[in-house]
Amino acid sequence: MHWADVVALNLSRRGNKHIVSTGITPSGEFHIGHLREILTGDMIARAASDSGLDVDFIFIVDDADPLRRVYPFLDEEYAKFIGHQIGDIPAPKADGKPDYQSYESTGWNYADHFLNPFLDALATIGVRPRIVKNLASYKSGKFTECAKIACDNSDKIKEIIERVSSRELPDNWFPWSPLNSNGSLEGVSVTGYEFPLVHYTDADGNTGSSDLTKGEGKLPWRIDWPAKWSWIGVTCEAFGKDHGASGGSYDTGKEISQLFGYDAPQPLVYEWISLKGKGAMSSSSGNTIGPMEALQLVPPEILRYLIAQSKPNKAIEFDAGMSLVNLADDYERNSLRDFDNELADENLSRRRRVQIEDAQVAIKLSAIGKTGKSNNSTVSFRHLALLAQTKSDDQLVWESLGFTNDSQPSDLLRDRLEKMRTWISSEHFPDEMKIVIIEHVPEDLLNELVEEEIQVLNKLTELLDQCEWSNESISNCIVESAKSLDKSPRLAYNVSYVCLMGSKKGPRLAPILTELPKSNIINQLRRCIEFIQ
Repeated sequence: MHWADVVALNLSRRGNKHIVSTGITPSGEFHIGHLREILTGDMIARAASDSGLDVDFIFIVDDADPLRRVYPFLDEEYAKFIGHQIGDIPAPKADGKPDYQSYESTGWNYADHFLNPFLDALATIGVRPRIVKNLASYKSGKFTECAKIACDNSDKIKEIIERVSSRELPDNWFPWSPLNSNGSLEGVSVTGYEFPLVHYTDADGNTGSSDLTKGEGKLPWRIDWPAKWSWIGVTCEAFGKDHGASGGSYDTGKEISQLFGYDAPQPLVYEWISLKGKGAMSSSSGNTIGPMEALQLVPPEILRYLIAQSKPNKAIEFDAGMSLVNLADDYERNSLRDFDNELADENLSRRRRVQIEDAQVAIKLSAIGKTGKSNNSTVSFRHLALLAQTKSDDQLVWESLGFTNDSQPSDLLRDRLEKMRTWISSEHFPDEMKIVIIEHVPEDLLNELVEEEIQVLNKLTELLDQCEWSNESISNCIVESAKSLDKSPRLAYNVSYVCLMGSKKGPRLAPILTELPKSNIINQLRRCIEFIQ
């Protein structure tokens, strides 16, 4: 069974109605590492729904969390907002300065500034969860009952956290962080409690009271999390390995949740997505590739497939270069398979059957809609990359693919070509895929050719000038130009790369040359011969 189906099966044993939850703090730009959490939750919800369960999929926005520091993308003016809840401070402008005008006129805040583009990306990728905003939930009293239980049982919760996490809490620790009169959670010390008020002294020595029922503060994370499980009714949640580590916030949450009269949800711990050669993605450090950026390069199905085909406990190393090409190749290959026919083979080993079933469900979960049908354009990713580089005009691409005025390419294929051109012009396009046919004479490289290579070059030019301009014929001519002289075909490829690409190696030549005017290629080879002579 696919990992999402395994989770769905376990949920079915706990009942028919479920709430699958994910959540993120929008402290900076979202990246595709965040997609692992929300897509994992989306795929669990989809698998559970397909199995007949009543499922609600939610996305919790932790906008009650404070601004921790002035991140590199922020102006130093944000220093005065450190400790303030990100749903209650101005959004940054392009120069990193706070946008006071928008905040005062429309309420456009820091959290929404980073959240909304991510929600747009999610819609493109077929994910439309119910949004639950933490700050609004606190202010509307949704946390009041749990906050009261936590404050009434301060000693019990402190004992749970210290025992399970093996960390010592300060003597004055309290399970509620009050907001001071300036709206900051930082530097505030609790001095007393009588429901619904938590009394405090702030860093400047000022005293005040925080009302639990009005959300004038928040629960610390290790209590906030199980409190959300309780009042929302979460039955399943995917989260990163940091929260799932021994003694981590899930372990403490399980026990604290019992004080709220609620059983902890079924967990699914996932590994990180890292950038190849750069480590784990981080919004605050800028080590990211954003989901919108990635969606400008590849179809959304391929990003879904990135998550669907990997077990959650397997780390994913991602880059927008060859890794993306290989991922697309794998998606296209599997989306064209007849899985039902493969599974009908009674002689399949158990291991092979599991592999086929996993691939089948991964393709189904990669679909944008809930039909389970993949959107394969029938033109491979690699071939489209070749055409986009050798044909400057879209119409030439369509003609090469056999389309006519009576048979036009689909909107899907047009969109993929547009994404391909964006990818090719970006910094992410891999060198291995770049096609550069030169029109100058590579003098230094030609001076290195030995006599037998020059002989092959002359024969190659003669044969290509006479051959039918097709993939198979060009490939045969390259090989025959060397074999007819009792030379290794390797020499023919060497001189071809030198004369046509100005390098000593390159991608497969025949498919590239097929898409280029024959006269251009022959003229370039003859220019090289003239230089040598």
